[in-house]
Amino acid sequence: MPVPILNDVEQEITCFLRDLIRINTTNPPGNETAAANFIAQYIAKDGLKSEIIESVPGRGSVVTRLKGSGEKPNLLLLSHLDVVAANPAEWSVDPFAGTVKDGYVYGRGAYDMKGMTAVEVMTLLLLKRNKIPIKGDIVLAATADEEKGGEEGAGYLLTHHKDKVWCPYVLNEGGGLAIPQKKTNVYPVQTAEKGILWFKITAKGTPGHGSTPNTADNAIVRMNKVITKIGNYQPPTVYVPTLKEFLSEVAKHNPDLNQSFSRLLNNPAQSEQILDALAKTDKALAEEIRPRTKTTITPTIIHGGVKENIIPSECDTVFDCRVLPGESVDATLSTIKGLLADVGMDKLSFEIIQMHDGNESTTKTPLYGAITNVLRDFEPSCGVTPTLTTGGTDSRFFRETGSICYGFHPMRPDEPNDLLEKRMHGIDERITIENLVFGTSIFYETVKRFMT
Repeated sequence: MPVPILNDVEQEITCFLRDLIRINTTNPPGNETAAANFIAQYIAKDGLKSEIIESVPGRGSVVTRLKGSGEKPNLLLLSHLDVVAANPAEWSVDPFAGTVKDGYVYGRGAYDMKGMTAVEVMTLLLLKRNKIPIKGDIVLAATADEEKGGEEGAGYLLTHHKDKVWCPYVLNEGGGLAIPQKKTNVYPVQTAEKGILWFKITAKGTPGHGSTPNTADNAIVRMNKVITKIGNYQPPTVYVPTLKEFLSEVAKHNPDLNQSFSRLLNNPAQSEQILDALAKTDKALAEEIRPRTKTTITPTIIHGGVKENIIPSECDTVFDCRVLPGESVDATLSTIKGLLADVGMDKLSFEIIQMHDGNESTTKTPLYGAITNVLRDFEPSCGVTPTLTTGGTDSRFFRETGSICYGFHPMRPDEPNDLLEKRMHGIDERITIENLVFGTSIFYETVKRFMT
């Protein structure tokens, strides 16, 4: 049956998101309790009782529950309230004003991920207002700290209040933005994400005068060798099942890609050259695929030296390493250390900032079926595919405890996807009001069908 577009929610969800953006939850420090209180007070007007749970003062998550009959498994609607920093000088609008103009809501978090929080809150309110007879509990949790790893938010809730939030099924961020192909769209559903290995290497040396470099042991020079060794390393190409299915589904809706994708799948050792060729005609798609084929290791922070004329005795660099599902983060760290054996391991020290393996959920579930059916009822010719995300989400906490998690924030692009995604942690982050309505319509219908 056709999926109705809920245009009557346009004003309400626009105002809700505008007001939520105006609560500055930049992490660090977070201060998510203010946003959690705003949501608690908002949904209380519809009779929904909620609880604010703080891991430490100011770091609050809001949790509420809509009770069902118990005939179906429970579903968690998960989102996070914290956002990354924004420099007002770089923006065309105040990033924390919730500016509404030209059909957009602007502001830090509009896309990542207060926009989805708004969709989830609106979905819960509509289910209650419409007296939908749900057969399982629907829990909503808008949490703290995701942008810094989630330990003070989703991780804390599962460790200390698991009975209040854990559900067999979870809907969260990470997928749903349509990928245009020829005359239709392919909607990705995040079913897997890469593991994280954030580590810091400190290179040691001996200090000396900058004018006599041969009398000292320069830690910056040693660190340069470390970065060069790691930068020159080419991890093996591995196609996880999720990526294979993604390539197959996209090619099905764009025959022009059949040849490139067939070559890619049959020649893993040539993946870089094949993707380079694809980038000449579709750079956004090529760079979407590339980091999903192997482990990546990126230097992100470097510190060394104290004065212009002193050779430094210490230099440290932070690396962001992302590891494919099914590959061990511990084994990856061992490989990295092996690469540096001839740099002088006695002069290097390692600090693990954060590490956890990748995770993946099966698509053979009623919830994935509901997502697929709703999208195809709305857009009969569309494709639906699982996808692997390169970044991490709070889904990993729930997948590690046995939940089936899908990243699904339904959206249609208003500009090329690569430009849109650059706004996510970048300048002039925004979401169209049309997508707020569209996302709520598809999300609400999906939850309703799955839970009745």
